[in-house]
Amino acid sequence: MTTVIVVKKAGQVAIAADTLVTFGDTRLSSRFEANSKLFKIDTPAGPSYVGIAGTVAHFPVLRKAMLALPKKELLLGGKDEVFDTFTKLHPMLKETFFLQTKEDDNDPYESSQFSVVVANATGIYGLYSYREVFEFNQFWGIGSGRSFALGAMHAVWDKAKTAREIASVGMAAGCEFDKNSGGPVEIFTLKLKK
Repeated sequence: MTTVIVVKKAGQVAIAADTLVTFGDTRLSSRFEANSKLFKIDTPAGPSYVGIAGTVAHFPVLRKAMLALPKKELLLGGKDEVFDTFTKLHPMLKETFFLQTKEDDNDPYESSQFSVVVANATGIYGLYSYREVFEFNQFWGIGSGRSFALGAMHAVWDKAKTAREIASVGMAAGCEFDKNSGGPVEIFTLKLKK
């Protein structure tokens, strides 16, 4: 899978991800293909960065689906806006990109089958398969390396001065200990709105 993290501290938000792709036992490093798990979306409120964990197919599908929405409908500036935007995307993911929405017979809702984090000037958000949205106050992570990254970020939170510094430490831990995460690492930062 991957390590993707978001951090908010000292008036700054950061989003970071590794660039290793795995297919079962096969690793595809950046030496063989440039693999980005983050993409930038321009919204009416300014730029947002989106990071994804899950099957490799999610990366181009979600990017193309988001770019297909009219810009005025691409709102990511709060929990409700993230929820509304991804609710609008769900039918498109099913009809245009053939998303399989069933995970289990007892599912309460159709699944979008991915985990996403969003970073922008309003904060950091996480979205999960049933479109449940969380707004994080400090940091969070998704993917198979998240537990290593979360532990490392927790350990340096009080000592580190910036979101970027904390994200760098979290990514170093995720890439060091998770067999499905590897560098180089991408990190993007934005100034947080007051």
